[in-house]
Amino acid sequence: MNKKRLPPLNWLRSFEVSARHLNFTQAATELNLTQAAISQQVKGLETQLGTPLFKRLPRGLELTDAGKAYLPPVRDAVESLVAVTDELFGQGFTKALTIKVNLVFFTRWLVPRLEQFRALHPEVGLRFTSNIWVDERKWDADLEIRYGLGAWPGLKAERLTWDKLLPVCSPTLVGGGSLPTSPEELVGQTLLHVIGYKEGWSYWLGQTGFAHLETSPGIRFDTLISALEMATQGHGIALGRTSLVSDMLADGRLVAPFPQQVETQEAFYLTYPEHQYVHPHAETFRAWIVGEAESGHD
Repeated sequence: MNKKRLPPLNWLRSFEVSARHLNFTQAATELNLTQAAISQQVKGLETQLGTPLFKRLPRGLELTDAGKAYLPPVRDAVESLVAVTDELFGQGFTKALTIKVNLVFFTRWLVPRLEQFRALHPEVGLRFTSNIWVDERKWDADLEIRYGLGAWPGLKAERLTWDKLLPVCSPTLVGGGSLPTSPEELVGQTLLHVIGYKEGWSYWLGQTGFAHLETSPGIRFDTLISALEMATQGHGIALGRTSLVSDMLADGRLVAPFPQQVETQEAFYLTYPEHQYVHPHAETFRAWIVGEAESGHD
């Protein structure tokens, strides 16, 4: 059956309720219609489908084989539609807001601010999942915080960070080695690299005029949070982003051994589909986090 021949929803609803009660009169009472109206709608459905769905008996109804086969998908469709309608438009908006988020952004930027959001909007349920590896072929969250240049097909992206790149490390390196005092002294140091970031160590060295240095391969990680943790433990020098390491620099967990900083083009972005209904709670979170980002940028 093609889409043009999809039966009217009220016919399907009348069929589903009648099949549940096996009685047109009881179905009419539940749907607040007359028994004649229910019977007529079911008859219209049977005519369009070209087969009877019920056997009319003296004391009620019995499903035909076709009716028994058709009932489960109709019931599932009706229940799904009721549930989605209640989630989106029912009172309370009880569905938790699902936010897929970059781990380092979540721990270093978002967590310290979440208490404020929850105090302002206690009615919003939150569910966070990580996006260490993004599958851009599917969308399974209400909102997602991604790192990149801000251009993803089919998604609207709102910038949340305006960073500068700067080397950071622990005040004390493992093994008692002395801290480098200039970029030239990065030779021989353990550099902590993060895959997936276009603006990494090679970019920073090139922008600051030190691309000629023959640095060691160092250690590679798939998340910046891992590299920063290694740096705080004194195991090497990471390339920090100002929005994520400013508090660690302020409390002394990390130090910036030299002053050279480089503006980034990559950033963290709040993303969501361009042409999709935005749940009211998603809009509440969107407005809050964009406001937080812009106030910090100003």
